[in-house]
Amino acid sequence: MATATKWVLDPMHSEVQFKVKHLVISTVTGSFKTFEGTVTTQGDTFEGAEVEFSLDVNSIDTNQEMRDNHLKGPEFFDAEKYPKITFKSTSLTDDKLTGDLTIKDVTKTVTLDVEHGGSATDFYGNLKAGFEVSGKINRKDFGLTWNGVTEAGAVVVGEDVKLIINVQFAKQA
Repeated sequence: MATATKWVLDPMHSEVQFKVKHLVISTVTGSFKTFEGTVTTQGDTFEGAEVEFSLDVNSIDTNQEMRDNHLKGPEFFDAEKYPKITFKSTSLTDDKLTGDLTIKDVTKTVTLDVEHGGSATDFYGNLKAGFEVSGKINRKDFGLTWNGVTEAGAVVVGEDVKLIINVQFAKQA
């Protein structure tokens, strides 16, 4: 039986971004600044690894304080009541990551594209592994149902949210 290896997310070399349509004509990009995660592998491959990830809703940053405060508030994420967004994998293959995503106490199974960028040893002898994870979720599936409509009838916030996550993990001794 293979030995379990734990990998811990390196936040200094990772980013979590999202993109959502605004007024259907342009895209707003945001990010979460505080997050953590682990990957547990069996043996030398990431195939079938267990992934756990969480992010701090209060760390949301869309480069506009009023919008960030609205997103943290009860009409969207309700960060005071639900301070974390979590993900726990159910399967990982060469190119797909499937698991349970929980936002505001609503858990749904999502499948995201994953690309293993490879592994390398840093200047200090630490083995690192990099991944790009991307995909799309519908915010309304997770109870993020607030919607504004302009006087002209344009929807203020799109339903689909694109996720772009670049993460680096450090192998633990």
